[in-house]
Amino acid sequence: MKLQGRTALITGSSRSIGAAVAKRYAREGARVVINYRSHPELADQVVEEIRAEGGEAFACGADVSVEAEVEAMVKETAARYGTVDILVNNAAMDPRKTWYEITGEEWDRIMGVNVRSQFFCAKAVFPYMKKQGYGKIINVSSVTFFTGQKQFLHYVTSKGAIVGFTRALAREVGEHNITVNCITPGAVLTETEYEKVSGETIRESGEFLAKAQCFPRREVAADVEGAFLFLASSDSDFISGQTLNVDGGWMMH
Repeated sequence: MKLQGRTALITGSSRSIGAAVAKRYAREGARVVINYRSHPELADQVVEEIRAEGGEAFACGADVSVEAEVEAMVKETAARYGTVDILVNNAAMDPRKTWYEITGEEWDRIMGVNVRSQFFCAKAVFPYMKKQGYGKIINVSSVTFFTGQKQFLHYVTSKGAIVGFTRALAREVGEHNITVNCITPGAVLTETEYEKVSGETIRESGEFLAKAQCFPRREVAADVEGAFLFLASSDSDFISGQTLNVDGGWMMH
């Protein structure tokens, strides 16, 4: 198992990509912290599924855009498991809105959850990683950084910032044997999409992506698990500051 004995903290992991990655890490031997903001029942379900397979996990509620809550979450993780070896900055918001109708408050909220949270989380786990001379930080951006996307100006801007944050942070912490990388998932079909948009829109998106991607089907959370495992394992120990695009060949660069 590639993550045996490691402790992984995954923000926004009560559903969708975060939950899939948490379960994969647990199957690879990691102790996993399931972070959630507003759905403890979903986080508990993920924990139960991991434990049912013999893994180790616990759920921890925190609004990761609030530094004090992030610090408390990391301290609780260290109290239970001793340290934090792997941080996956996955929590995000992606509301759809015409760009000129976005308020300053809405803009700040997206930047807080999508960008500032990653800074707070990295800052909180850094002392533990520095002390042990090892760490893996994985930041989640989006394929929309490459494509641009109408009605998601604040979201796309935040996801672009994450790429820059990844590169700069990698320069800051490399001397402590800490890698920092970024994953840009494609149009992953998630529970949230089913909740927010109509079946007709999902069908139309599927038809578009079938032509745009190399593979004629929608991407699902399981398709990105391998990339997250690679960047969390020793297989990627000499890779840092990179952005790995996992979108079925939609964007090529």
